[in-house]
Amino acid sequence: MFKRIVFVVIAMHFLSGYSQGQKFKVVLDAGHGGKDYGAVYHGNIEKNIALQTTLRVGAILEKDPQIDVVYTRKSDVFIELQQRANIANKSKGSIFVSMHCNANKNQAASGNETYVMGITRNASNLEVAKNENEVVTLETDYKIKYDGFDPNSPESVIGISILQEEHLDQSIELAGRVQEFFTKKTDNKNRGVKQAGFLVLRQITMPRVLVEMGFVSNKEEGEFLNSEDGQNKLAEAIAGAIMDYKNEFFNPSNNDDVKEDVKIIAKKEETIVKETPKKEEAVKKVEKATEKGIVFKIQISASTKELATSPSNFKGLSPISVESTGSLFKYFYASEKNYDVAKQKLEEAKKKGYSSAFIVAYKDGIKINVTDAIK
Repeated sequence: MFKRIVFVVIAMHFLSGYSQGQKFKVVLDAGHGGKDYGAVYHGNIEKNIALQTTLRVGAILEKDPQIDVVYTRKSDVFIELQQRANIANKSKGSIFVSMHCNANKNQAASGNETYVMGITRNASNLEVAKNENEVVTLETDYKIKYDGFDPNSPESVIGISILQEEHLDQSIELAGRVQEFFTKKTDNKNRGVKQAGFLVLRQITMPRVLVEMGFVSNKEEGEFLNSEDGQNKLAEAIAGAIMDYKNEFFNPSNNDDVKEDVKIIAKKEETIVKETPKKEEAVKKVEKATEKGIVFKIQISASTKELATSPSNFKGLSPISVESTGSLFKYFYASEKNYDVAKQKLEEAKKKGYSSAFIVAYKDGIKINVTDAIK
């Protein structure tokens, strides 16, 4: 029996980098394509389902004047995984969403799940990553391009992961919303948010998720995935999750705005299952700041690795504090009573190379929204 560990993830996204009037840019990636069919069962072809659903998601999002949509493919063509990352990064997207269908030798397996980049030794997660990563064998010189990667090796799947962890908490936040909206729009089983090493996510420099919309290997669920009604429901769920994330974390009219959301994360094995706490329920913090009154800090990074808080580990910045939230360690620079001073500290952190740093606020040791703290 596995022990169930409950912890808190506080997902924050600093938005001062967005200029007034700038749009929220969504990169939609339809998995597979062209000579890469993906999973094929019962006449249901993954590449076609992924493309058709992706286009439906894009059509919904494009109705929002605050959203720009970028596609890695809009037709049945083969796009190398590295090129998908290049398209996303060149576009300077706000988020990256890759859409796929699952498959399993056990054709009774069913349900949807959303992955974030991470290390996993869970056998089922490794198998999903291995299946999606096998597309690289269709690319020329893939072992050179992907540093000797072997899609059949669990060690390769584990080893490709976490060079970039700065967007892990935002990715979990987005993934949790996808699963939440799947539950609202479909009757399919919610398999939760999980971590695994996907090549397509490896070099994406923004919050990114990979969505497994359902199992084409399951005859009944495959028919749903391949139907117009099913694809409409899936598209509405994914688009709804994206817009919900955008509405919470993106406010182009206020350059100093910070949005913060607190969710309960339940971790079982390698699965991160997200639940939305009721408003009236108090959410326990794993660690609390000890300062009284309003305090502003600069979050400079979040990682699964624990580091000593010495300046040498943080490009000379001091003082550094750390909070542990489950498997994540969040590192903060400075502790200021004055918001204007905190903004100066933020600029110092960015000049040191922490481009994704942002301001967080506490009141009597409890994290609060920065705009509330300023008021």
